[in-house]
Amino acid sequence: MTEPRTTGPLAGRGIVITRPQEQAGALADAIRAAGGRAILFPVIEIADVADLKALNGLLARLGEFDLAIFISPSAVNKAMNLIGAHRPLPRRLAVAAIGRGSVKSLERFGVSGVIAPEGRFDSEALLELPALADVAGKRIVIFRGEGGRELLGDTLTARGAHLEYAECYRRTLPRADVSPLMRAWARHEVHAVVVTSSGGMSHLFDMVGKLGQAWLQKTPVFVPHPRIAEAARGLGVREVVLTAAGDEGIVAVLADYFSASCRA
Repeated sequence: MTEPRTTGPLAGRGIVITRPQEQAGALADAIRAAGGRAILFPVIEIADVADLKALNGLLARLGEFDLAIFISPSAVNKAMNLIGAHRPLPRRLAVAAIGRGSVKSLERFGVSGVIAPEGRFDSEALLELPALADVAGKRIVIFRGEGGRELLGDTLTARGAHLEYAECYRRTLPRADVSPLMRAWARHEVHAVVVTSSGGMSHLFDMVGKLGQAWLQKTPVFVPHPRIAEAARGLGVREVVLTAAGDEGIVAVLADYFSASCRA
């Protein structure tokens, strides 16, 4: 294990990262580079869908679509691996994504020219882009996890698009040993928690039990979207800090927060 740096804006600070294991690395590295200690505690596990028949059938028809939208890095990774097993991505197919993480994941699969919002990364921001304004008659597929938000699909349908969902993964509650996190809290080694989805906030609250919930409610929770902030406050978290989007935005706000607390 890499020893934490003793200098930097996050020196001496333990930051809990709740992202799925496979998505936590870049943020953990950025926190360590700022001097902090990254405490990995995944609250969502990304699993395959139980039955791939419907998804494989849709992928066989991928050439029929005008636009593919990827909701998350998990959607990119699961879908693109399956697409690659069937065929190359159709050349005429336009590709859109909501966040920087999804864009970067698509680039790793060789997909460029992705339609994506800048500055704010959610369905609402994607829907504001000109490319998604005039979609009447277009065939659109949304790659997502089971049971995702309906706003994007409902709005595109209302604009006249022919929409289909490709549910390519499941979000499950990990079987995690919470005792290391509890010990870190008891030793006052947890200074902040980063939560990057509303579902993750709910999972975290359920996983840590009553004692952990009491500690969580007294720990600053950093979130990149107002919807997650609302979920955290609804669970009794006393201090919720809204960050900019992306790893850089999260770490910048963490650094500003703890630099200001040192000066206070």
